[in-house]
Amino acid sequence: MSEQKPSGALRNTIYRRVTVSGRRMSRLRRGLYALAAPLALGLVRLWWGSCRIVAVVGQEHLDTVLARFPSFLPCYWHQHHLFCSRFLLLQRSRLRLGFLISPSVDGELGAMIIRRAGGYVIRGSSSHTGAMALREYFQALVREQISPVITPDGPRGPRFKFKAGAVLLSQMSARPMLPLAYAASRAVLLQWDRFVLPLPFSRIAIAIGPPRQVPRVLDQAALAAVQTDMESSLKATFAAARAALKGR
Repeated sequence: MSEQKPSGALRNTIYRRVTVSGRRMSRLRRGLYALAAPLALGLVRLWWGSCRIVAVVGQEHLDTVLARFPSFLPCYWHQHHLFCSRFLLLQRSRLRLGFLISPSVDGELGAMIIRRAGGYVIRGSSSHTGAMALREYFQALVREQISPVITPDGPRGPRFKFKAGAVLLSQMSARPMLPLAYAASRAVLLQWDRFVLPLPFSRIAIAIGPPRQVPRVLDQAALAAVQTDMESSLKATFAAARAALKGR
């Protein structure tokens, strides 16, 4: 039920008709979203542009992964979504970045924004369409060479807990996980996960940790160990980003 379109296109287009709630996308709503998407993206780009990335730590890890693999699994905490995604979108000449967007009618606005920003959209929900989303992630990784973003604690938590999904995808696809984090000189923290919202004109530091590949054979204890290791790696990556801001 999927189709591949030019850069930034919607995947798994069944969700354009049927959603989790059963609602359908009306022509009026789609038209309003088509008007709102470029305006919303314009505001986000102004915000992104007002902040300055002053340091990138671990660039060699990204370069190594891109040289060895056609796609990979970028992993960062949900709270770091705003500028980790921004940094990766800036690399779109070298990678095809994918995002999981809710299959709800309201999710279509987010999908439109992502497509305009140069990303690929996977319609699904880790909470409501988990198995289907996992399948779509796998197809994106292996068949279409898309690197889908993973926020391993998800939008619902528990906060800073690395869930098993990314590990299983890495195991099935033979693609590495790559931890990322960012730190801002001035920011407010929102919602349950203390989502990092940099203030305009903040300084930003990006950190990239060593990639992690998962063996084909993995028992339950080994799976839990990889999850724990990735939690530690994300913590260390965030510490590296904060340290990079000092003196800048």
